Amino acid sequence: MKESSPAKMKNELGLLDGTMLVAGSMIGSGIFIVSADIIRRVGSSGWLISTWVITGFMTLTAALSYGELSAMFPKAGGQYVYLKEAYNKFIAFLYGWSFFSVIQTGTIAAVGVAFSKFTAYLVPALSEDNILLSIPHGDEGKAYTISAAQIVSIILIVILTYINSRGVKNGKFIQTTFTLTKLLSLFGLIAFGLIALKGDIWDANWTNPWDIHSLNADGSFGSSLALNAALGAIAIAMVGTIFSSDAWNNVTFIAGEMKNPKRDVALSLAFGTLIVTVIYVLANIMYIAVLPLNEIATAEKDRVAVEASQVIFGNIGTVIIAIMIMISTFGCNNGLILSGARVYYSMAKDGLFFKKAGTLNSASVPAFGLWIQALVASILCLSGRYGDLLDMISFVAVMFYVLTIAGIFILREKMPHAERPYKAWGYPVLPAIYILMGIAFCILLVIYKPEYTWPGLIIVLIGIPIYFISQRNVKDEEEPVVS
Repeated sequence: MKESSPAKMKNELGLLDGTMLVAGSMIGSGIFIVSADIIRRVGSSGWLISTWVITGFMTLTAALSYGELSAMFPKAGGQYVYLKEAYNKFIAFLYGWSFFSVIQTGTIAAVGVAFSKFTAYLVPALSEDNILLSIPHGDEGKAYTISAAQIVSIILIVILTYINSRGVKNGKFIQTTFTLTKLLSLFGLIAFGLIALKGDIWDANWTNPWDIHSLNADGSFGSSLALNAALGAIAIAMVGTIFSSDAWNNVTFIAGEMKNPKRDVALSLAFGTLIVTVIYVLANIMYIAVLPLNEIATAEKDRVAVEASQVIFGNIGTVIIAIMIMISTFGCNNGLILSGARVYYSMAKDGLFFKKAGTLNSASVPAFGLWIQALVASILCLSGRYGDLLDMISFVAVMFYVLTIAGIFILREKMPHAERPYKAWGYPVLPAIYILMGIAFCILLVIYKPEYTWPGLIIVLIGIPIYFISQRNVKDEEEPVVS
């Protein structure tokens, strides 16, 4: 006899689990790498720290604002549900489509490959330089290649997907264990780094800390940038910090499995984003305490944390950072995989995704959504284009964050008497500030780095015909047959 699908998800997640999901999904490999690119953009310690502080402020503001929405709509799907309630199914679908095609799956692929790259420090055979397959194409000697790192990343995605398909309790255990480990490891690295502070390097790095400089080909910093160019440099630098701070909203997707979602989702957002913001700022202070700015800018393959760890711990520092990043990316991908399928579940319930994604397996989880997410992420791993996808994730993600937070104002008018167990802190000032900062960030990227914006917009726009086709199919299914 065929086993029936459970009627609803299990409420097995508490405040600690939610907080660990927020922090664990945010901290992947970015904090260990992106500061090199930021320094190349802004050229000064003051603006390096400020870039992380600005992003941290934006993230905290958004998280505190989302608390109101999560308390109003404590169900699976999170941001997708908020957009549907504030606007309509069309806007919500465009978010869900972008989430499925690039935001979540592209991040899962990139984090998986980052896990593989640093695993190669311990097992060189798993390196991205170990090409397993090469297929020539074109007339210029180009070839499509598949590396050992890509295969390992796919294996990681498949293993974590299988574990999460066996029940939310399994994913919860991995998330809490690995996130606590990574948080303690990061605080330890920061503490040892600040103890190893080099006075001459620190003083030199804080000479003219607010001048934004261009970077010369030899790694030295050139003349100060004019105001308009400086604003563009800051916006481009923030692509890295926003990507490193993204996925904080993943806890909203699993609200349907929280024990007390009206309280704990909002608190998880606040605690998780605050913890990560503090860690990110302190980590960058540690970097400039032990490394000259030019060495941060020219770190091999942008691996700033490796350079800093070698100064702090000697040659064993490379191994320490490799293990830390393996733990960090493993836990990060678990959180991304666990939460992502809940969005597809909610979309399917609205007739906007594969119908089977709206069903639960015997373990009360949306297994089909988990596996189709794994399939797309694995294809992105094999494509080798995950890095390009990530360049546009920040633009698309912030665009939808702005729309969602604007939805708070809309819902205050639309549903004035709705229950609001938690209200957005600092409303209306802080949400309005986030909206203005988010719009400014997007506009500056359009002006100074359009290649980071138009591919993402194209992906969003592709969702328009898909939406109307899906709705036509739904209407055809609902049309009564006249005999």
